Amino acid sequence: MNQPLPPPVVGPQRTLAEITVKGLLLGILLSVLLAAANAYIGLLVGMTVSASIPAAAASLGLLRLFRHATILENNMVQTAASAGESLVAGIIFTIPALVMMHAWHGYLYWPMVSIAMVGGVLGVAFTIPLRRALIVEARLGFPEGVATAEVLKTGGIETLRSGATADEERAPVQGFRMLIRSAALGGAYKLLESGLGLFAGGVSTVRSWIGGSYLFSGGITLSPALIGVGYIVGLNVAVLVFAGGVIGTLVGVPLNWILNRDALLLAAGLDQGQLLDGLSGQQWAAIAGAAWQKCRYIGVGAMMVGGLWSLVSLARPLAAGVQASLKAYQSRKSEIATAFPRTEADTPFSIVASVVLICVIPLYAIFYIAMTDYQYKVMIAGLMTLLMLVLGFLFASVAGYMAGLVGSSNNPISGVTIATVITSALILVSIMGKEGPAAVMGPIAVIYLAALICSSAAIAGDNMQDLKCGHLVGATPWRQQLFQVVGVAAAALVIPLILSVLDAGYGIGRPAPGGDPARFLSAPQAGLMMALAQGIFGQGIEWNFIYIGFILAALLILLDRVQERRGASFRFPVLAVAVGVYLPLGLSVPIFVGGVLAELVRRRARSLPADQARDQTNRGLLLASGLITGEALMGVCLALYVAFIGTPMPPAWFGGYSGLAALLLICLYLYRTTLSEGDG
Repeated sequence: MNQPLPPPVVGPQRTLAEITVKGLLLGILLSVLLAAANAYIGLLVGMTVSASIPAAAASLGLLRLFRHATILENNMVQTAASAGESLVAGIIFTIPALVMMHAWHGYLYWPMVSIAMVGGVLGVAFTIPLRRALIVEARLGFPEGVATAEVLKTGGIETLRSGATADEERAPVQGFRMLIRSAALGGAYKLLESGLGLFAGGVSTVRSWIGGSYLFSGGITLSPALIGVGYIVGLNVAVLVFAGGVIGTLVGVPLNWILNRDALLLAAGLDQGQLLDGLSGQQWAAIAGAAWQKCRYIGVGAMMVGGLWSLVSLARPLAAGVQASLKAYQSRKSEIATAFPRTEADTPFSIVASVVLICVIPLYAIFYIAMTDYQYKVMIAGLMTLLMLVLGFLFASVAGYMAGLVGSSNNPISGVTIATVITSALILVSIMGKEGPAAVMGPIAVIYLAALICSSAAIAGDNMQDLKCGHLVGATPWRQQLFQVVGVAAAALVIPLILSVLDAGYGIGRPAPGGDPARFLSAPQAGLMMALAQGIFGQGIEWNFIYIGFILAALLILLDRVQERRGASFRFPVLAVAVGVYLPLGLSVPIFVGGVLAELVRRRARSLPADQARDQTNRGLLLASGLITGEALMGVCLALYVAFIGTPMPPAWFGGYSGLAALLLICLYLYRTTLSEGDG
């Protein structure tokens, strides 16, 4: 954890351009594009990945079109760009719940902008006091921040000295071209699959064996983006997500069918006295779907325990980090301001405190308006504002610390949001009760708070990663913090439009009217938040399956502690398995394949010199990020077409096996290009 810190690329005594007009405009543009891409992939699979590395590669490639672009300017661009990708995670994990529970009749623009803006700004403000403690003193790893710095150093060296080699001069162009090619490949696949209907989006089957006693259902979703997600999160997480899918589908569905046959027949719209021999394939699929809908609550229970365990396990190191940060600020007060180098100049604490105090006004207004005509809305709005300030700072600190330990892509943002939903719902139930208007307004207030805290925590983790990158390249912290806010503002203004388009084109949480029921975006976290909030307020929840999830989580925690004591690299984070249980098995299969590819590449890199291994790692991350970004942006474009033209996407001309063959070729391309020594 305590890694030695090398000197920054740009020393504190040097002054290079950081904030420029072209950097500002490029940062805003990339923030919007990456927000759109992450919205699609997050709603599809319930997982998001850090966009700092592709943002850095895109910045390096585009800024080379201008003269005198600096490494610090590129760093500012990726800082603003990655903010959009992170902020959208906080929104898509929560806000769709309001539409799914019919509290909203669509994705309301100004309420969403307000939630995203306030939550994002507070996420930046809450983590500014933690920068020195977690990055300088605790020296946490911050893997994405370090990797992004390596990309910037590789591509930005010609801005620091003359006499750069030809390979150094070509590095930014090669990285940018690689990113564009893989994005084009991912986008082309999505266009052929969804836009033109050349092949199906997946391969699936449902079979009944042993006279209908054993019900098997399985499949694979054909998606280059999910291959990319698996590649980025790595084999450990990919295996656990797949294991969760196996538990929920291959084990849970047949067991549920054996134990609850009559209830499942009823849920599938069939007569309980129906003879199994006469069931059609479509009816068996309906039974399997009903069984799986029940089993996914095992994932809900595991997420609840996993989220709470994340907080408990972080209590001691988090308290130490906050204490170290306060000591650092106290020591600064006793020293002359000019004694601090440029690379340690954070936003002044007085400004941070003022921003937090100013945010209290829109915070209160958000909750007050959300409670509409509820009798005690003045009191409830005040209570929720207080909870946001207290829990928001706590969970933002947790997210910042976890980003340092496991990275932004593996950061359990869902866990802290689940803890928020449970804590705030229990508090509100004790005050409001479960009867009458409280049963409706209580869950709404809980989801509003969850959206604000999830947005804050997501930005907090991203802010710390970016500040780590800035610390390594020699950026000025207060300028990065300012650009983080710029990225938040840019993304906040377009996220409601993106979600409205995706809902019209695919459907979020349910198929769009007249749309393909096999292609809607499941929004798993939002569905979970809705189930928890409404369940605690007495609207029904599958507690038996949730209790099984509790037991599963406890077993995983024990396994993880054993692995930790052994010093093993393979761990058992609960939330990865829980997400796998909650998602359809078909989504976890390509994620698993991507993780296997990443492991094969990592093993090949063991025999390489350190610089070649680093370059190979960066190539793989760029290619995987390109596949994600390309497919996701094409998905958004197709949703725009459906929303404005009104023509649904065509059915598949051929079966899924042709798409499977194409996906295997993309896997081969990812593997071989990553291992190549050039730009592929």
